[in-house]
Amino acid sequence: MRIEDVLSALGTGVWRWDGTTDLVELDAVGAGLIGLAPRPQKVHSGVVRACYDASDYVDMSAAVALAVAEGTPCESCLRVVGRDGRIVRTVAMRACGTCGAGGRPREMVGTLHEVPAPPGPGAGTAAVGPVARRRAREAFLLDAGRALAEADSTQEVLRVAAHLSMPGFSPDGLAVFGVHGDHLSVIGHHGQRPGAETPFLEMPLTTGYPAAVAARTGQAVYLPSPEAYEERFAATWPLVRGFGRRSWAYLPLVVAGRSIGAWMAAFREPVAFTPDERSVLTTVARMLAQALWRAQVHESERELSDGLRHTMLPTRRPHIDGMTVTTRYVPTGGGLQVGGDWYDVIDLPSGRTALVIGDVQGHDVRAAGLMGQLRIALRAYAAEGHRADAVVSRTSRFLAGLTGCARTEDDRFATCVYLEVDPEHGTLDVVRAGHLDPAVRLRDGTVLPRRTAGGLPLGIAPDSDYPTTRITLEPGETLLLCTDGLIETGGHDLDTGWDRLRTVLESGPADDLEALADAVVGAVHGPASHRTTGPLADRRQDDIALLLLRRRADPPVCEVPLRRSVLTVSQTDPREVGAAREEVRALLHDWTCAEQVDAAVLLVSELASNVLLHTDEDAALSAQLRGMPGGRRRLRVDVRDRGDEMPHLRRPGEMASSGRGLLLVQELSDAWGVDPRGDGKSIWFELYEAPTAPTAG
Repeated sequence: MRIEDVLSALGTGVWRWDGTTDLVELDAVGAGLIGLAPRPQKVHSGVVRACYDASDYVDMSAAVALAVAEGTPCESCLRVVGRDGRIVRTVAMRACGTCGAGGRPREMVGTLHEVPAPPGPGAGTAAVGPVARRRAREAFLLDAGRALAEADSTQEVLRVAAHLSMPGFSPDGLAVFGVHGDHLSVIGHHGQRPGAETPFLEMPLTTGYPAAVAARTGQAVYLPSPEAYEERFAATWPLVRGFGRRSWAYLPLVVAGRSIGAWMAAFREPVAFTPDERSVLTTVARMLAQALWRAQVHESERELSDGLRHTMLPTRRPHIDGMTVTTRYVPTGGGLQVGGDWYDVIDLPSGRTALVIGDVQGHDVRAAGLMGQLRIALRAYAAEGHRADAVVSRTSRFLAGLTGCARTEDDRFATCVYLEVDPEHGTLDVVRAGHLDPAVRLRDGTVLPRRTAGGLPLGIAPDSDYPTTRITLEPGETLLLCTDGLIETGGHDLDTGWDRLRTVLESGPADDLEALADAVVGAVHGPASHRTTGPLADRRQDDIALLLLRRRADPPVCEVPLRRSVLTVSQTDPREVGAAREEVRALLHDWTCAEQVDAAVLLVSELASNVLLHTDEDAALSAQLRGMPGGRRRLRVDVRDRGDEMPHLRRPGEMASSGRGLLLVQELSDAWGVDPRGDGKSIWFELYEAPTAPTAG
């Protein structure tokens, strides 16, 4: 015999509540005990709540919360109330549950069985008197206020409002309207047939509809009967008649003296709207307005912070040949969830890639704004082709110049690490401005900090010197760059935080950077971090920026240069243009497509000749052939000069004698571009070789 059959034979019902869906699953005995149809069913918690005396339900909720927090079972007696307001029976509830996020119950499982009614006035099946009704409504308001106060989104507020079970006159249909300019629109509704609410989805505030009147005037509209509705609002009555309701209440939603919308409560049974009932409805409307306002403010803040983060962080996935890059940004400081931490990946005119990670002092909107300005300035200096130390020095001078000579208490400084990656040799040119040193995980899993020379934080002294340190990343090694939030969050200082981080890095997966990044962040913000706080318990949370760079351990996968040619075409000897053509043709002697070889020679001739014709400078030509023979090789040709005038793509007419150079580059190359440099400009193009088809046999 099953245990369910034994419990059923003893008159004991079984129920289960799911905190994710807020649904209660009852067996046949349990459903019958609380006044529902005696069959297995799954209903919303609001339906179950309406079956109990409101004051008993509030007491039971407090007992459940305490038991879940302490990890113990709970037991409570609740009076079951019938449709006529009379107490039908008393049941004993025993339950246990699990705790979810924020200490709230995640799941509850329990039993129900009938017990004798406690002695005293009002016991048994006596009618609920005025005092009991007043207490029930007070308990209902306390319960509704708690539920609305805990709702942190508009959808959660609407869900709570849709399942409010008012003692004695619960509404059958609800709708919440919001004011947007001079229009009123439906935010959410409950109890309407699909499509039935269509006439009232959006309307001008001047419409003769009760919700619009309540929102416009700030005065509640009570309609106790269909006749009262038809008499006062004859224009909209034909649209409402099909809903089958008998009474309506439209209450304004007012916050700080301003109407933000209206709340409709419609009833299937007639309601007289006595002073007590109006008082309950008015109180609920005030709490609902405050909850909606808070939720909308929170959602606006989240939307603003999400927009700021998406704008200030790179939009494309970083890619470096022969390397793997993974990044993370975790906003944890400040109400808007934005701060001064950032990272960036920058393609340089030299063909290399720059990685940046930095932290602006502070955790507020000003720090986020300065971070955005610094990111743009640093990216601009890097795109001009300056060396790493010059990029950081110019960025520091830029930050110092934002406030001029006068120093104020609100002045901010910033720290950063800027490095240029050479994927061919695995070398990294590192410039550090007051930031944490990078760390390297060796192939055997050992994690070591790499000491690098550094300068002052950005913005402290405009003429600071920033030395460059070159380190080599061997195949299979991983470089870590992070902000201090990754180390000091959770009450840790630099020493204890680094010990925690080193343990995770050494034990994490070696070949999966994504999993390693998740493990590092999880150690700081995951459940385990709350049980391993550091010695500085009052240290506040901070934003986190993380960047991991791994050089692949299999050298054949790395794209390496096979051939390279560099030469200068002088203004004094234009015949060197022909030598440049022959140099490129010799470089491509085994290229599979002859037409692409001819295109490369033509483009080299065109670009070098344009430099000699339109400037007074020499043309510096660099050609690189990358890749393994038989694979998808890539030719990159870069022609540089010291002129300031930038070329522009034009559409010359048929009789024009010039202006077709960039058109040829566009048509014949697979990729091309014009890059400004610190001492001039560079025009480049790339050709991609199709892989050789395997031969049969």
